[in-house]
Amino acid sequence: MSIDIDTAPVYMKRNVFLLSACLAVSMTGATLIIVVIGLTGLMLNPDGMLVTLPLTLQFVGTMAAIFPANILMRNIGRRAGFTIGQIIGVFGALICYQAVMDNNFDLFCFGGFVLGIHNAFWGFYRFAGAESASVEYKSRAISYVLAGGVVAAIIGPELATYSHDLFAPILFAGSYLMIVGLCCVTITILQFIKIPKLSLGDKKDSGRPLLEIIKQPMAIIAIMSAVVGYASMSLIMTATPLAMKICGFDINNTSFVIQWHALGMFAPNFFTGHLIRKFGTRRIIIMGIISMFGCVAVNLSGIGLWQFWLALFLLGLGWNFMFVGGTNLLTDCYNKKEQNKVQSFNDFLMFGVVAAASLSSGILQQTIGWHAVNLAILLPITMTLLVLGWYSFSKKHNKLA
Repeated sequence: MSIDIDTAPVYMKRNVFLLSACLAVSMTGATLIIVVIGLTGLMLNPDGMLVTLPLTLQFVGTMAAIFPANILMRNIGRRAGFTIGQIIGVFGALICYQAVMDNNFDLFCFGGFVLGIHNAFWGFYRFAGAESASVEYKSRAISYVLAGGVVAAIIGPELATYSHDLFAPILFAGSYLMIVGLCCVTITILQFIKIPKLSLGDKKDSGRPLLEIIKQPMAIIAIMSAVVGYASMSLIMTATPLAMKICGFDINNTSFVIQWHALGMFAPNFFTGHLIRKFGTRRIIIMGIISMFGCVAVNLSGIGLWQFWLALFLLGLGWNFMFVGGTNLLTDCYNKKEQNKVQSFNDFLMFGVVAAASLSSGILQQTIGWHAVNLAILLPITMTLLVLGWYSFSKKHNKLA
């Protein structure tokens, strides 16, 4: 039986709405950080190539916390775990605030790492949406939870513009105090969410070995799609504010471009779940790959404001189809007993690659240039397309045999 947002049980709609609201607030902070973190790094370390190191360490923090966060939530439940993650976010933002006030790049890097730990917790919102939904509603639940990012796309860059000079002449300190407030709002919303906890039997029985699960062809495609899509997006997105600054654009222009990028990432979630049900997950992932190619083509065509805008919008759209498609496909590869270890492995690998991409982004931009940043994603997205093609051909051939 097909279930949509209008006919789904009340508890499903309630959980999806609240998780979407939590993601909206959390992503607002993340979008704000995207706008200011590279510029803050450049301000604190003006003569170094490692201006994106704080963002890289943020991803490293996320990667390091993935398994502990999910183990903790397996034992104490999603709501309590998500709340702890937001409290960690408060401390991380306060560390970054103090680092900016003290002009301390090393402390700022540490604050980025702590914020990364915070991100590891709320990164599981999408899985929590799927866990509280029926099989028929699952793809839409994931998509609708991520749709909360639309709010972040609109508000995050605006908050960045508003808050970056609150403590002028010291720039960007106010932005990190905004993160503190956003974490407190999320903590409040979380207390109204009800997600079923694992039974004692499910906690003791972890199902099949991890290797057996992830070596399934469908799992390989799911993980590859999410990892390559996220890393490619991170590589180009991280370098964009730096490239725009070099091209003479101010923070208002940068906020505008990041705002449309975030809209590209999250606005499609109102219909991505429907598209997946209608056309299939693999076709949606391929649409995302095509959008990534379009982003590179536009960025290589020039450095006008409209080119930054269109390219980043296509980049966000490509991320959405690859990430949501990969997430949905992955949830078909495991059962309830196995969910924590598979989710943890997926996100650990994803954020490890994303951390390398964000660090490479700053180095490529500072040493070789904007074109190199864009060309760097062509090989991985081409490989993903080839693997998808191979799997589809093999599956069709086996059916005919």
